[in-house]
Amino acid sequence: MEHRLEPGQRLREEAMAAEFGVSRTVVRQALQRLAQDQVIELLHNRGARVPQPDEADARHVFEARRMVECEVARRLGGRLTPAQVAELEALARDELEADQRGDRPEAIRLSGEFHNALARMHGNPVYLRLLTGLMPTTSLLMAHFKRHGGQVCVAHRHVDLIGALRQGAAPAAAEMRRHLVELERSLTGPARRRRAPFDGYSEPSTEPDKP
Repeated sequence: MEHRLEPGQRLREEAMAAEFGVSRTVVRQALQRLAQDQVIELLHNRGARVPQPDEADARHVFEARRMVECEVARRLGGRLTPAQVAELEALARDELEADQRGDRPEAIRLSGEFHNALARMHGNPVYLRLLTGLMPTTSLLMAHFKRHGGQVCVAHRHVDLIGALRQGAAPAAAEMRRHLVELERSLTGPARRRRAPFDGYSEPSTEPDKP
């Protein structure tokens, strides 16, 4: 989620067990659970790796996000309480401040938290689970494709979205769709390669990148 591990990066059980001070059995169980949640991939007889989503995955993920989040925005449009508006404004403000001081992991975390907060405010736990499941893949897509390594969302767009939510259902749904379409279109090329900070328990994939 914070782009500290790159798409396609291998995860070594032995090194991870040493890093976290647990047995390889515990690591294996954790990896199996993460694989069930589609956060990582388990390769037959080849261990685990961070998923490496392709352009087809991007289309599927953003199609699903539009279906869920545009409905969330439509339902919330014109109905947010002052406390809910204040929570969203605080998240957008903190995200912008994190981005301005160069704290990319924190900006990414707050961006996801903003979208999850909207789903939570909607009140349908199924929507929240769906969105929570889509966010890791979204983050990986942005790490893999977004040019210049820009953040997952742009904070000022969240400010625009809050304004639309104040106006009513139709403006809120339209602004959410515009926001998500903009994100999808920002996948314009492979991101610059960055050195991963977890060299102790990760290693680059030996497989060629997908187009």
